[in-house]
Amino acid sequence: MALPAAAKELGLIPGVIMIVLIAVLTESSIEMVLRFGKASKASSYSGVVGDTFGGAGRTILQACIVVNNVGMLVVYMIIIGDVLSGSWADGGHHTGVIEGWFGQRWWTTRFALLLFTTLFVLGPLLSFRRLDSLRYTSALSVFLALLFVVIMAGIAILKMAQGDVGIPRLLPNIEGQASFWKLFTTFPVLVTAYICHYSIHPIENELKDPAQMKSIVRASMGLCASVYVATSFFGFVLFGENTLDDVLANFDADLKIPYGRVVEDVVRMSYGVHLMLVFPIVFFSLRLNLDGLLFPYNTLPFAYDGKRFFSVTVGLMGFIFLGANFVPSIWDAFQFTGATAAVSIGFIFPAAIALRDPHGIASKNDRRVSWLMILMAVSSSTAAISSDLYSIFEAS
Repeated sequence: MALPAAAKELGLIPGVIMIVLIAVLTESSIEMVLRFGKASKASSYSGVVGDTFGGAGRTILQACIVVNNVGMLVVYMIIIGDVLSGSWADGGHHTGVIEGWFGQRWWTTRFALLLFTTLFVLGPLLSFRRLDSLRYTSALSVFLALLFVVIMAGIAILKMAQGDVGIPRLLPNIEGQASFWKLFTTFPVLVTAYICHYSIHPIENELKDPAQMKSIVRASMGLCASVYVATSFFGFVLFGENTLDDVLANFDADLKIPYGRVVEDVVRMSYGVHLMLVFPIVFFSLRLNLDGLLFPYNTLPFAYDGKRFFSVTVGLMGFIFLGANFVPSIWDAFQFTGATAAVSIGFIFPAAIALRDPHGIASKNDRRVSWLMILMAVSSSTAAISSDLYSIFEAS
């Protein structure tokens, strides 16, 4: 939901180009991980890294996955809270769906609604111990994401036909050194949107025909890029320079369309439920990698150890719940995890594996793409972190 805000920072044309470019690079990095995984006979991303860089490399990757996934799930919880209970932005309150229906009550507060969601929606979904058990909720989440994009596109097209909105800014608005460096803060957001490397081996392991994995990855990247471009384009068209970090918060205003209130609530709730259904998929990899960090020498499989499973699940959910109640903005969470852990998972580790090439299977193109990924990741993340630090010191 931060993609329209990223498009606002970059301008429409550079924003779309960056979304497509990162999709192409992400597909290449996943293909490298899968290929080197087959050569090393590894059954997980951390196993591939361990084969290349030893136990220390595996531990660093697992730590990055934990940091990245905790950050992502905090963002998911923040957005769910924004949808249900509303948010504060630019000095004003944006009403949530439940808050709008029933008014301000103790049980429509952010804390209460997130607690109810955690206990009665996320809790049962997190109790599944196999990723395959989430296949139906995963399919439903994809449908809801597409429904969200279709409805938002319909609203934007209707508003354009009525002449209420125009073509948004195509290029970035650079008014000084600070605004130039701020452009790089969008890179962690865009990279985070495509991070799925830790899920590819669990999915491949449960496929009847593992050879299908390459086509699945390509189709998934194409679908994601299409959804992200549409979300960025229509979100920025619809709200222009008023686009918030979480675009769902913009839907609390009257859009002046037929059945506007109903449509606005459907848009927000469809994406809120989508995140609730995606949450356990991301949590699955988080839980598995944290267990690997905490209990590296435990021979009993994690799914069969009830005490470990319960304690890790409850501990993680408690931390994520608190983070969602105290982190002020999804942009802040994206900046921290995206500029550090996400770029390491998505670009630096796959590129380093190909450059190290322990099995002698890397091509010249692999090496060229690897250097490009490392250059983009290091330079953009350094600039993003520097811009954030500059903003903090300037504000103080």
